[in-house]
Amino acid sequence: MSKSAQIVNRLPADDRGVLQLPFVVLQNVTWQTYQALLADMGEHRSARLSYDRGTLEIKMPSKLHELINRLLERIITTLTEELGMNVLSLGSTTFDSEAVEQGVEPDSCFYIQNANRVNPEDDHVPQDFPPDLVVEVDITSSSRSRLNIYKVMGVPEIWRYNRQGLAILQLRQGIYVECEHSLTFPLLSVEILEKFLERGKQSTNHNSLIQELRLWLQNQNNTP
Repeated sequence: MSKSAQIVNRLPADDRGVLQLPFVVLQNVTWQTYQALLADMGEHRSARLSYDRGTLEIKMPSKLHELINRLLERIITTLTEELGMNVLSLGSTTFDSEAVEQGVEPDSCFYIQNANRVNPEDDHVPQDFPPDLVVEVDITSSSRSRLNIYKVMGVPEIWRYNRQGLAILQLRQGIYVECEHSLTFPLLSVEILEKFLERGKQSTNHNSLIQELRLWLQNQNNTP
């Protein structure tokens, strides 16, 4: 079994003790109401919505949430640069499907392996293939319910962060399992990612942290 496929353990039973702020969960919301809310709230908003067959969740990102999310975005972009990989970042773009009555707005999402299949001039997101990598930061709300939406979409890899640490989740045989290494970046482990994240949480200069990541990657590439 390759490192990227090495299973660490199943997902924890719940997220009690992890979340610090409330978020809104509404039941029995129709698809039409969900679509109307998306239209009324517009694109320039901090709130992020997810919808799963009648259940609507609304979360408001905190300062720590955005710090971790932006840092992970920079780490992923740097990895693709140093490793010579294509990348298209679609941020928190809305992915929704009336056919399955589901919709979600990731904290961040990336097309990497399939970047060359995306038409950047098309206003609509691809319907026949999902993002290659999704980031979910669970500070004000849990992404557990959103995992079912990502599973239906077929998202192969999710980086899920909460106050207990980072988990790399891979979709295997219809379920998400924690893995030690990234599928998209096989040389990258949870341990290495968490080290950079912990330093980033305490740093007032993320540029220097990214420079250290570049040096680490260059050393990995030069190691026989």
